Amino acid sequence: MINISIFQRITVAVICILGVLYALPNVLPENTFEDVPEGMPGKTINLGLDLRGGLHLLMKVETDVAVDEMVGNLEGAIRQIIRDEKAFPKGLKSVGMAVEFNVSDESKLEQIRERIYKSEFGTSIDSLGSGGLRVEITEEAITERRTDVIQQALKIIRLRLDPDGTKELTVQQQGTERILVQVPGADDPEEIKRLLSTTAKLTFHLVHPEIYRNGQRKPAGYLDLRGSEAEGGQRYWVRRLVDVGGDRLVDAQPTFEQNRPVISFRFDTAGAQKFGRVTTRNVGRLLAIVLDNEVISAPRVNEPITGGSGIISGQFTVEETQELALLLRAGALPAPMSFLEERTVGPGLGADSVEAGKNASLLGLVLVIVFMVVIYGRFGLMADVALLFNIAIIFALLSVLQATLTLPGIAGIVLTMGMAVDANVLIFERIREETLAGRSPINAIEAGYKRALTTIIDSNLTTLIAAVLLFAFGSGPIKGFAVTLSIGIVTSMFTAIMVTRLLIVFWLKRSRPQTLPI
Repeated sequence: MINISIFQRITVAVICILGVLYALPNVLPENTFEDVPEGMPGKTINLGLDLRGGLHLLMKVETDVAVDEMVGNLEGAIRQIIRDEKAFPKGLKSVGMAVEFNVSDESKLEQIRERIYKSEFGTSIDSLGSGGLRVEITEEAITERRTDVIQQALKIIRLRLDPDGTKELTVQQQGTERILVQVPGADDPEEIKRLLSTTAKLTFHLVHPEIYRNGQRKPAGYLDLRGSEAEGGQRYWVRRLVDVGGDRLVDAQPTFEQNRPVISFRFDTAGAQKFGRVTTRNVGRLLAIVLDNEVISAPRVNEPITGGSGIISGQFTVEETQELALLLRAGALPAPMSFLEERTVGPGLGADSVEAGKNASLLGLVLVIVFMVVIYGRFGLMADVALLFNIAIIFALLSVLQATLTLPGIAGIVLTMGMAVDANVLIFERIREETLAGRSPINAIEAGYKRALTTIIDSNLTTLIAAVLLFAFGSGPIKGFAVTLSIGIVTSMFTAIMVTRLLIVFWLKRSRPQTLPI
């Protein structure tokens, strides 16, 4: 335990130096690190809503819209099944949460019924006399759909606002149809609202072979959609049935094609296969790319596209491609959302909390330093130096990870200060026992570290497990506390076992004491 290799010494020194460098931006003026290259120290810790204010939103998810879409999707699926069976539909229409229809060939009715049963829709099927069926979506399916919509909306909102998962957002369900969102330090509330209000539902539809003509009745099973400004506002008849859904996208990135900003996308395996089948069967036809019921592009399928990737082009700016790519990666909101309450939280209370937390931290730090020096003398001073490095490394990691610090997070740091010297206390007490037993300084220190190591690992590991569980099952400020506590546990073990030991070894080799000042 006494012998420390050159590699270990260099590693400890590098970690401590980097910790100090990456922690410095949090205590120096803001403009100090403005022009530093990417990857160099310059990032600071994000403060949570309770410390620097931010945006408070209460939104309602329009689940009724998603339920209505179930009927439309059911109608489109039934129409396609009837066509596949070559039994022409008669009087196919939606009635409430049901679809009613007759077919020209009654002999195929039973086969159509079986295919509807096997579909993913939760339905009940009743006969309507000769050659007719009534297919109704069940209450269980509707309830399940409403629940899925809320859960999906929670996930997508978090991904849109925090794609890296490092910000301390609050995204919680309130009641059955409401979602609470709190965004710390939101500089542009309108941008946040616009980002959340955009549905970003991307779908691919085949375009009707006939050219759209104003005033002409649209074909059955098709939608009348307007093209984007980039498409000149041209209108299209696009098939109601979704040929490939945007939910099959696994990636979307802004890029350039012929010096124009575009968006490249990639499907998952199932999506790539479906996209390949659609393009293979429909070479020469137009395939509309529809975003939020607007045709943003309608390219002609010149050849089968089997690679599972493609390009969305248009009159986009670089900023628009970046935002659209983010929205597509996060996924489409399953239903529109309306804002019920908007409140901007000022930083006044946060400033008081920061000041109180700062005072508590400084007081705790001073008391720990004084206690260690009084009880353990020179060894306590070494532990205090390690404690300062520990705090620096904690702030450095929080800065690099761009984690959000909340008031409970400050409490976690204060708690870590006490825990950081706890390992040193165990080691020093073991060394003191070995010294009283008559061992030489070197042997006493080596035996003290060996015997205390298992206890230190066990005690910190149990605490770390508790912190991980808090992070996994907690939310909002609880997660902030868990993050700082977890980081503090790991860094305190490092500084107690490695930094303090390194300082003691240097002192031993330099002073060669006959007795230990402990």
